[in-house]
Amino acid sequence: MAVGDDDLENRMSAAKDRGIGSRGGGDRNRIGLPPMPVALSSSSAEFGDNALSSQWTSWLVPVFIAANVVLFVVAMFVNNCPKHFESHRLRGHCVADFLGRLSFEPLRSNPLFGPSSHTLEKLGALEWSKVVEKKEGWRLLTCIWLHAGVIHLAANMLSLVFIGIRLEQQFGFVRIGVIYVLSGIGGSILSSLFIRNSISVGASGALFGLLGSMLSELFTNWTIYSNKIAALLTLVFVILINLAIGILPHVDNFAHVGGFITGFLLGFILLARPQFKWLAREHMPRGTPLRYKYKPYQYLLWLLSLALLIAWFVVTLMMLFRGENGNDHCHWCRYLRCVPTSRWSCDDI
Repeated sequence: MAVGDDDLENRMSAAKDRGIGSRGGGDRNRIGLPPMPVALSSSSAEFGDNALSSQWTSWLVPVFIAANVVLFVVAMFVNNCPKHFESHRLRGHCVADFLGRLSFEPLRSNPLFGPSSHTLEKLGALEWSKVVEKKEGWRLLTCIWLHAGVIHLAANMLSLVFIGIRLEQQFGFVRIGVIYVLSGIGGSILSSLFIRNSISVGASGALFGLLGSMLSELFTNWTIYSNKIAALLTLVFVILINLAIGILPHVDNFAHVGGFITGFLLGFILLARPQFKWLAREHMPRGTPLRYKYKPYQYLLWLLSLALLIAWFVVTLMMLFRGENGNDHCHWCRYLRCVPTSRWSCDDI
């Protein structure tokens, strides 16, 4: 969510103020996730069930969660609300001042109970001018590990628990880790292309990438699931609701869309499951024809998605570092971030 220079989420400042984007909206709860589809019952079901059951112990997602929490504590330590309020003779008082230098900014500045925008910017928040003009491309990665406040952090980490742990148990830490990080970067790139007057933090681009990978995993493994239609409709509903919430004012929905696109393509590349016959090859009679590990359409989707993913990163990165404004190429895209109504205006977004 974009806010004023001293605000973080629900900005009350004038249009001239610069904002901070908080990806994923710390003041809202995401819609729950659908259950994983069930493998088909067949003569090979015993092998399919074993293949589709949890094969790995989830440890990377808990590490990611711990890293986000530790970095938030570091941000609060660096922020040191009592000291900079005293040195700048600012009005107001820090929230939960019994925490000392870990106390939060005043709620009028940050209603999410977190640090100031200056602290986040110093620690690696995403900002167009620093990424493009000062060539600080590393901010495309560091911003996904920072959060605007306790509420923002809690919402994203709870989402990561429900999405990430289940995926890591099914597909392993390498593939899910790659999807998480690259989706976060993809969301940062698209956000920078369209948003220039705000700084942005949050892991929501990476989380939307995991959602996108769940959708493409369902498509690429379509033939092995029995309740696929119900799973598809539920998953699409969850994704659309979360994207729709992103059109509220001051939510960085471009990070959501960019992360989703990246994760969707990566799901076709990394999450394809082998055929049942391949999994059961050691138990089949000799001479049984088994030519390919994956079905032909899975290979086709893999090649197409790899080409699109490479093109996606090359084109968006070239546009970003050339200083191009995405709004000049897509005039209606601004409505992905904010839709004006009688209750709010998008002029200062």
